[in-house]
Amino acid sequence: MSGTENQMTGAEIVLQALKDNGVEHIFGYPGGAVLPIYDEIFQQDEIQHILVRHEQGAGHAAEGYARATGKVGVMLVTSGPGATNAVTPLQDALMDSIPLVCLSGQVPTSLIGSDAFQECDTVGITRPCTKHNWLVKDVNQLARTIHEAFRVAKSGRPGPVVVDIPKDIQFATGTYVAPSATPSQHVYEPKVQGDLDRIREAVALMQGARKPVIYSGGGVVNSGPEASHLLRELVELTGFPITSTLMGLGAYPASGKNWLGMLGMHGTYEANMAMHDCDVMVCIGARFDDRITGRLNAFSPNSKKIHIDIDPSSINKNVRVDIPILGDVGRVLEDMVRLWRASAKTTGKEHLADWWTSISKWRARNSLAYKPNDDVIMPQYAIQRLYELTKHRDTYITTEVGQHQMWAAQFFGFEQPNHWMTSGGLGTMGYGLPAALGVQIAHPDALVIDIAGDASIQMCIQEMSAAIQYEAPIKIFILNNQYMGMVRQWQQLLHGNRLSHSYTEAMPDFVKLAEAYGAVGLRCDKPADLDGAIQEMISVKKPVIFDCRVANLANCFPMIPSGKAHNEMLLPDEATDEAVANAIDAKGRQLV
Repeated sequence: MSGTENQMTGAEIVLQALKDNGVEHIFGYPGGAVLPIYDEIFQQDEIQHILVRHEQGAGHAAEGYARATGKVGVMLVTSGPGATNAVTPLQDALMDSIPLVCLSGQVPTSLIGSDAFQECDTVGITRPCTKHNWLVKDVNQLARTIHEAFRVAKSGRPGPVVVDIPKDIQFATGTYVAPSATPSQHVYEPKVQGDLDRIREAVALMQGARKPVIYSGGGVVNSGPEASHLLRELVELTGFPITSTLMGLGAYPASGKNWLGMLGMHGTYEANMAMHDCDVMVCIGARFDDRITGRLNAFSPNSKKIHIDIDPSSINKNVRVDIPILGDVGRVLEDMVRLWRASAKTTGKEHLADWWTSISKWRARNSLAYKPNDDVIMPQYAIQRLYELTKHRDTYITTEVGQHQMWAAQFFGFEQPNHWMTSGGLGTMGYGLPAALGVQIAHPDALVIDIAGDASIQMCIQEMSAAIQYEAPIKIFILNNQYMGMVRQWQQLLHGNRLSHSYTEAMPDFVKLAEAYGAVGLRCDKPADLDGAIQEMISVKKPVIFDCRVANLANCFPMIPSGKAHNEMLLPDEATDEAVANAIDAKGRQLV
């Protein structure tokens, strides 16, 4: 473009900037402050707009899209309540490191600060829940700002950003500048290459380990497919056992011989015991959050810790480490694998034999065991059958939040990254359905299943309407136990079984609800009928709500009570009310 060819209205600039940043889909909801942008959307067909039914749904759909593709998710909302409804997915994306660009409308610049209709301080409200945000007051800066927003969202530790665009800026005419002609504004310049001396020090420490463990997180997935390949190569070279956070599932295959399962509050016995007893811990792209560490002063007390992360604020934030390595996980792993291969000290894996013997004994505890039942569907069994009947397909799983989320993480085996979408850090009920919509839009031919709870699914159930409109055949697999299951579990075990408002007495008929939306409703309450019902769900080429009636009072174990160490976890055969009561801290308090 040159001369007058690059003169556009602000609304035209927005669409051109999206196209030039490779955007193919946006999720949004119109309103007065973004009508000029919607008018431009109407006049083009390169970008598909997905009309959600609530702005929270737009954000979670964009998150699912981003997580399943590795691209930046994009949402478009109006001013005032449109922007405030976006806060939950923005905070969710911030905590789980999901690249998200939120474009919000704003009242005209002349009215800002006057309490105009549908005005709010979007920049002020979203400052704590974004990597960065901008209020554009000059149409000639609009293109540069949007290009920078995409760069910030996807570089370094990914996350959400907001570009707030007043309505008069959308009408005004200004100059469009392409991304290639837009230098970085140096808002965010992450360090991606790790320090080689630190990496050599880490490799030397790892080679001397006798009880090592690799602790991987969502940063491996965010770094891209090559990082997952390198992680698998490192595990094969070293012979180290590997565990993962909730967000890191799939980076190393669940079928891998070195896999210990997920760690943390509802992790496996072998993963948590290995973390507690290890002498060298290699943390790769994780942030030592409280659901992983348990009581900090009892966390892995005798280990030397290596921490690889691109976010400097995550290093030494919760746990002091011995060798911090700042850089992109993929780049650091590449150097680590190369140095390991080149080292003359690299020997066989015989020195780990005793460690693997200990791990085998922990595995023998079978910490995910549950009592089968011929009359009632156990929730664990439901997830196992869902996995077995879908594992040979191109299957993507999203979840809501609660017991079903933990059971999905425990019993659904993930072989590849980017196939598991869940709300980890914020724990957002209502995430799974709109996230499934975003995943299905990204992968129209894939099987996309939201593993849901009967309480969580009602948070954003209206997005079934969007799934029908866009012919997105998502499957909603509800583990229906009539309770807010995780809340009920904690109330039972830690609050004298006083089930305060955790039972839902006015549950909808999910089959009729599905039919009301124009979807297909299925119900199953017998274990013998489950496989056939799941196969029917899979075969339907429309959105499906599957009401899977499961045991009402099943609890999710293993469990580390808050404030306890990894070696104080409760196993299914130990988890009596008395045992949990004895796990309460000295002050008699227990926090969820």
